Amino acid sequence: MPATSPAHPRRRRRTNRLLATAAGVLTVGALAAAALPGSANAGEQHDKGKGHQHGRYQDVQLLSFNDLHGNLEPPTGSSGRVTEVQPDGTVKTIDAGGAEYLATHLRQARKGNPYSITAAGGDMVGASPLISGLFHDEPTIEALNKLELDVTSVGNHEFDEGAKELSRLQNGGCHPTDGCYTDKKFAGADFPYLTANVLNEKTKKPLLKPYWVWKKKDVKVGFIGVTLEGTPDIVSAEGVKGLVFKDEVETINKYAKELRRKGVKSIVALIHEGGFPASQNYNYDCDSPGAGDGISGPIADIAKNVSPDVDALVTGHTHNAYVCTIPDPAGKPRMVTSAASFGRLYTDTTLTYDRWTGDIARTAVKSANHVVSRDVPKASDITGLIGKWNTLAAPIGNRPIGYISGDVVKDGTESPLGDLIADAQLEYARTLDPEADLALMNPGGIRASLTYAASGGEGDGVVTYAEAFTVQPFANTVNLQTFTGAQVIQALKEQVSGSNEAAPKILQVSDGLTYTLDLTKTGADRVVTDSVRLNGEAIDPSASYRVATNSFLAGGGDGFTTLGQGTDDLVGDDDLAALEQYLTANSSAGSPLAPPAADRITIVK
Repeated sequence: MPATSPAHPRRRRRTNRLLATAAGVLTVGALAAAALPGSANAGEQHDKGKGHQHGRYQDVQLLSFNDLHGNLEPPTGSSGRVTEVQPDGTVKTIDAGGAEYLATHLRQARKGNPYSITAAGGDMVGASPLISGLFHDEPTIEALNKLELDVTSVGNHEFDEGAKELSRLQNGGCHPTDGCYTDKKFAGADFPYLTANVLNEKTKKPLLKPYWVWKKKDVKVGFIGVTLEGTPDIVSAEGVKGLVFKDEVETINKYAKELRRKGVKSIVALIHEGGFPASQNYNYDCDSPGAGDGISGPIADIAKNVSPDVDALVTGHTHNAYVCTIPDPAGKPRMVTSAASFGRLYTDTTLTYDRWTGDIARTAVKSANHVVSRDVPKASDITGLIGKWNTLAAPIGNRPIGYISGDVVKDGTESPLGDLIADAQLEYARTLDPEADLALMNPGGIRASLTYAASGGEGDGVVTYAEAFTVQPFANTVNLQTFTGAQVIQALKEQVSGSNEAAPKILQVSDGLTYTLDLTKTGADRVVTDSVRLNGEAIDPSASYRVATNSFLAGGGDGFTTLGQGTDDLVGDDDLAALEQYLTANSSAGSPLAPPAADRITIVK
């Protein structure tokens, strides 16, 4: 691609934060904070604006967010909203997100806080909209540099394109296949990616740095970064080839000891694993009725077992919002936070550093999530960056590829968009082999709905390449394999059993495949065996069927081990191309495609 504008000069790594001056209004939503230790109250004066400037205690501001997924522009639909509980118990919906607004909010929050750190909990890139994904997420790394991100853990999506690509995002250099997109070589991230529990299979050493220490004058805070141990189960096999993912708790505890041996006693863990709060409202009190009572899921177990040497946990992955105090192994409350996803929230945590001990005064820690509202001025430097990359993407992204008569949503156990994508993959698979029988699509691979309303100047009902890219950004191939009928049934049962029993992953199915999902039953029995039919006929356990899936499922991803056992594999084009071909062939301006009825799976509740 031709160069259009030079990349910004690389910012030199800083330990002392320069105060930003961008205007903006901080959205307030605070949780009650415990008092400082008695010695601090007796001998120190607490300046709420600037923290403890002298003496024993020093307030350190920790700003954090997670799961940005390359959403530089404001996300649309439900992905661009948060809900907030009002004092009278009603719920308010707020439009949120967009890197231009996130920059303004962060810069405003840093004012009056000379000891300020900005950290992230992983999945900064991957599954990104076209403006970032088309350019292998270089635009997002540039934006994060401008946001003055100090450090982040890796997430599972940082491995979508493999370890070498992650190293390129860290260290810079032009893409090995697509080359340079502007007249400047890509500089890489100004901040460290931490991969404490991601080891090179041969050397047994972390892929990148396991931890990083922030220092200002006599204050130092260590950060340990990990991603979920189960990353290989949710990333393509090629993306994690040659890597080993270790237990999160064991890894954090190991490096917490190492940091303390090096004299760093204030420690924060950045963990790309999360939990499930009892409410989706971002300002829900997840410490009601008691500490950590309002949250469940993997992070609750991790938090209860991570060493008391760690003072706070910044988490992610589940795209939920929470600020909780979960007891550590010593029974003492410890702050655990997550800021939803897509840049809709940021967390502001105050860590009170004790100069006498070098540790955090845990009883003084306070934290709250804040909305990245769109009622503040846009950060002009981020606007310029978005404009630069949109200019490059526009000729590709604005191209119409199909027409729809209404919203085709991704929501629901079986979704209209899921059915459409499965139909597209089956139609494409029949160009590889006319005997293709059915297609299965994983719901996690569908990242956004197709909306009828125009997103730009294309007109209502027009589906552009950029919109389709946002739906399927992973560049998985369409794979066609042979399975027995018994294996097809077993794959369907794996939706609700094994690793998927607690949180089912319901595959989206192509036209002609029907079955009953009985949610009154448990485990694999929830898929009613004798209800599984293809074109009205019962699946024959001993017969052979040609099944289309994407390469992620064909590798046994998402716990579908049976789908990794197919034979006679044919590998086709990428799944986005299949969707594009289907929309182009089956819709026109005069005859738009109607949203599928999503009636292939009969659900019994």
